[in-house]
Amino acid sequence: MIGFSHGAALALVLGYLLGSIPFGLILTRLAGAGDLRAIGSGNIGATNVLRTGRKGLAAATLVLDALKATAAVLIAPVLFGPGAPIILAAAVGAVFGHLYPVWLKFRGGKGVATYLGALIGVAWPAAIVFAIVWLVVAALSRYSSAAALAATLVSPVVVWVLGLRDPMLGGSDPAIVFAILSALVWLRHSANITRLINGSETKLGRA
Repeated sequence: MIGFSHGAALALVLGYLLGSIPFGLILTRLAGAGDLRAIGSGNIGATNVLRTGRKGLAAATLVLDALKATAAVLIAPVLFGPGAPIILAAAVGAVFGHLYPVWLKFRGGKGVATYLGALIGVAWPAAIVFAIVWLVVAALSRYSSAAALAATLVSPVVVWVLGLRDPMLGGSDPAIVFAILSALVWLRHSANITRLINGSETKLGRA
């Protein structure tokens, strides 16, 4: 697992600070769409931004929420030294920051886009698989939550396979880290899972 050195600790903090930037909330306020937390599910992510009717804002939120994690993963080794522990600490910090931002009393988003951004920085082929799984499940089910759950379920396995083939990824460590992050994303989707089971989950394109 992550060797918790001084550098890894700093990478974790950097990741958290970048991950905790609530782009969805910022963009909707700048656009005059009001407080995103009072709209739809109250979530600060791209899916809820879409419920404002601003597709451009939703796309921008998705991209920025992903890139803040990618940025953390790429910047951390430059500042604090190379190595898997630094990179993985930044990835964990970014996702955790999005889920529990200090600026919003630790009430953040569900972490899907930020998780994807972390994958892009750590193991981009796994990010491609994530995107494909998300798109296929979303197209078939019309449920954003189901797509996110499926994509985060598959991703640690892909990261594990990549880690076995690429020593630079640190063996099985990235897979373990992303399995933990997947568990956090699933935890944040607990209400969605309940609604999926009872058939009351909102489909894509509906308010």
